[in-house]
Amino acid sequence: MNILFAFLIIASLGLLLGLGLAVAAKKLAVKKDERAEEILAVLPGANCGACGYPGCAGYASALSKGEAENGLCSPGGAETSAAVAEILGIEASAVHERMVAFVHCRGNNELTQRDYHYQGIEECSGAYMLFQGDSSCKYGCLHLGSCMRVCPTNAISRDALGNMRVDPDACIGCLKCTLVCPTKVIRMIPARGSHAIACNSLDKGGVVRKICSVGCIGCKICEKKFPDSGCTVTNFLSEIDYESPMTQIGEAAQACPTSCIVEAR
Repeated sequence: MNILFAFLIIASLGLLLGLGLAVAAKKLAVKKDERAEEILAVLPGANCGACGYPGCAGYASALSKGEAENGLCSPGGAETSAAVAEILGIEASAVHERMVAFVHCRGNNELTQRDYHYQGIEECSGAYMLFQGDSSCKYGCLHLGSCMRVCPTNAISRDALGNMRVDPDACIGCLKCTLVCPTKVIRMIPARGSHAIACNSLDKGGVVRKICSVGCIGCKICEKKFPDSGCTVTNFLSEIDYESPMTQIGEAAQACPTSCIVEAR
């Protein structure tokens, strides 16, 4: 009798708890945002964060609520923007210009002097902690491949000379490589850019000449002799204005004494 009584009590408690959980689940249920789910389905799923939101789900949710601008998905491009616009019932907005990463350095171990021989962990941040790396140029690439390891599309590789190169066709502009690079030698340039300055040094020309044979020496040949190249020299470093016509950039590249103006593709 006692066993039966105990069984009935436990069964009753289980029934009450079960009913309570069912009611709570119904009352506290989070309504699914069906439109956000539709948007998420057309996003590329790269979860790169280039849009400024925490992954594709975060961007889809913000779009659905009208809190985000359409066209921020760099990997998806115009096709994704159009698909999102159709779901939201709005006009397809202009897609932001596609940007890709570029390693602004060609100073490998043979072309740039070394202060010491680094033998630590294969991480650029680790090498940077020791006197900002073993290269005499403290602005250049450390060549340890941290950027290569964080790239979600394997767009970064090491060429035959040991330089880190970005495949612009594979780059989705997620910025992960720029964030992991301690010298900030990786910066974004427009995907349409034909050339780039393969140098990141702000040292004076005389210093650059002593430690690197392919660095920018701030001579201003590109700026003064080829005013339509788009190049201007600031803080001893040439920079390209990609909004300018750049009609003379090829000539400027040929005239550059250190050949630091290179093709971007």
